[in-house]
Amino acid sequence: MKTILLTAICASVVLAQAPPNPRFEVASVRPSPPIGTERVDAGVHVDGAQVRIVALPMRDYIVRAYRVKLYQVAGPEWLTSERFDVNAKMPAGSTPEQVPEMLQSLLEERFQIKLHREKKELPVYALSIGKPPLKIQESAPDPNALVENKGTANVTATGGADGVSVDLGNGSYYTFINGKFEVKKVTMDMLARQLGRYVDRPILDMTDLKGSYDLTFSVTQEDYQTMLIRAGVNAGIMFPPQVLQFMDNGSIASLVDGLQQLGLKMDARKAPLDVLVIDQLSKTPTEN
Repeated sequence: MKTILLTAICASVVLAQAPPNPRFEVASVRPSPPIGTERVDAGVHVDGAQVRIVALPMRDYIVRAYRVKLYQVAGPEWLTSERFDVNAKMPAGSTPEQVPEMLQSLLEERFQIKLHREKKELPVYALSIGKPPLKIQESAPDPNALVENKGTANVTATGGADGVSVDLGNGSYYTFINGKFEVKKVTMDMLARQLGRYVDRPILDMTDLKGSYDLTFSVTQEDYQTMLIRAGVNAGIMFPPQVLQFMDNGSIASLVDGLQQLGLKMDARKAPLDVLVIDQLSKTPTEN
């Protein structure tokens, strides 16, 4: 009994002494200006102590703050439709690696977020290695590439009816234009996450490939339109019913075929996933 009591006391002392999440020195949070269906520009910029986040939906803030993936967030529908701009300054001595914990503090203080974690069985696509040979090229090191300054990080995305371009930072990017998906210096896990924005369920990387890769494949024009609309819906863009009907009647067959030609396979299944369930979240942040 004494041992149990001593253990409980020690545990409570450790918990009491656990440091709180770091906080931004100052932060401004504002709703983003309304966006249309023609073009969406969003990004995260960290330069020294300055942090600027533009037009990200609330779901993406939660993803970044708690280091999870898009499909691991369960909450109200407005998580994808309500966008916010954040301008913040990190305290002296902090690093970009601490920004997620600072965003957690921001969500707690300004949006009163409360959440819990649980495991759910969800429909997914599994990305795995298909029939050999594997026809993707491992990214070659670029000795002439500019190395980003320490303390600097930039991720930007531009999308519209003419296609999508995403700069993932450190020379990693992809474009999806005129039915052609072109990827440079991207891991398989990142590829799965990015492709998941264009389909009706999350994609899990089960390839066990550890490097960064360059690859290109194409989809049919019909599937291209379907996938762009799906990406818009996943980003919170409101489309008229006839556009949504086009998406519902579309397919991703040529996406599956394009990956298959590269020696990759994508098939539907169910899998138990860890999920962040939002119990409470204010739609309006407290005043700056």
